[in-house]
Amino acid sequence: MLVHNLLSLLPLLLLVSATPLKRATGTTCTDFPPTNYADIQISDGTAGNAQAQANAVFVDPFGDCDLSTVSKDSLTNLQNLREAAESAETDLFNPAIEAASGAAATALQNGKIKNKVLKLTGEIQGLQIKQAQGSDETSDIAAETTKLNNNIALDQKANGQASTGVA
Repeated sequence: MLVHNLLSLLPLLLLVSATPLKRATGTTCTDFPPTNYADIQISDGTAGNAQAQANAVFVDPFGDCDLSTVSKDSLTNLQNLREAAESAETDLFNPAIEAASGAAATALQNGKIKNKVLKLTGEIQGLQIKQAQGSDETSDIAAETTKLNNNIALDQKANGQASTGVA
């Protein structure tokens, strides 16, 4: 009898375990305003702290709020900013690195890595918001996290070296 009861609960338990996890503090997320890439780019300065800088842009503004409460406009603003970081990588960093040499090329490469950390942090935060709102983004989050961790390691390897932005 006990086994029969447990087996009848199994589908319900599987459904509950498949439900996306979210920050459940009950607080509503504040708006993530539209921002220009130049205002949030993190590539200037020195390498080694890109993760904290990227979190300040894309993660910290959401604090401990319930990500399921992020507005459509805020998610769009976040995604637009992440896309701007991606465009900076392909349209600005790559040509600048090709045209540079020596220390200038190294500083631009360090800046590009910091920009990748920024871009990937924004991508993952957007995916986590979508997941909290009911979309299954588990595999994409895992793939992007692997990329992010690789770029964080590259940034930390260049710790203290000059880093140059393009915006």
